[in-house]
Amino acid sequence: MLRISEIFKSIQGESTYAGFPCAFVRLAGCNLNCSYCDTPEARQGGEEKSIEEIMDKVRSLGGKLVEVTGGEPLLQDETPILVRMLLDEGFEVLVETNGTVSFEGIDRRAVVIMDIKCPSSGESDKTRWANIGLLKRKDEVKFVVGSWEDYEWAKDVINEIGLASRCKVLMSPSYGVLLPRELADWIINDGLGVRLQIQLHKYIQQK
Repeated sequence: MLRISEIFKSIQGESTYAGFPCAFVRLAGCNLNCSYCDTPEARQGGEEKSIEEIMDKVRSLGGKLVEVTGGEPLLQDETPILVRMLLDEGFEVLVETNGTVSFEGIDRRAVVIMDIKCPSSGESDKTRWANIGLLKRKDEVKFVVGSWEDYEWAKDVINEIGLASRCKVLMSPSYGVLLPRELADWIINDGLGVRLQIQLHKYIQQK
């Protein structure tokens, strides 16, 4: 059984998969309290569902791209089983994690999207740095940047551990805090080898 916050279909708003229709399995429970959290309802509660119930719902939504997210999905012991079953059935699976929990048990056919929390999140000291050694070339690391200080901190991390040579690296301006243009200028001026992304789903939801 897994505690589920919601299962739904939308446009993928982040990562190199942004813009594609995607089924989202949002697990309940999180071990962080980021300053910019946009899904606080997923930090607790949720409804117990069997893996087969989850699979049935995902099948009913159609499509082949699925993201397992949270909250923090890796806090639940059966998450790797769900990921493996989705992959075995032919789904392309993204696993989004806040980077504080080991993803060693996640099937390597999945794409891991790992956050590294910048200082303005209030949680930058929680990163499990050993996860860097688990990253595959097709995996992605995301920094949500809320200030110049965040940007400089992220840039130092990227350069010190040679992150861009390990996987895809993305930077996202914190929505409503930092203008995308500002972050774009910083990346261009430094010639930083990262991908700028915006939270596309936030713009789609605007009235």
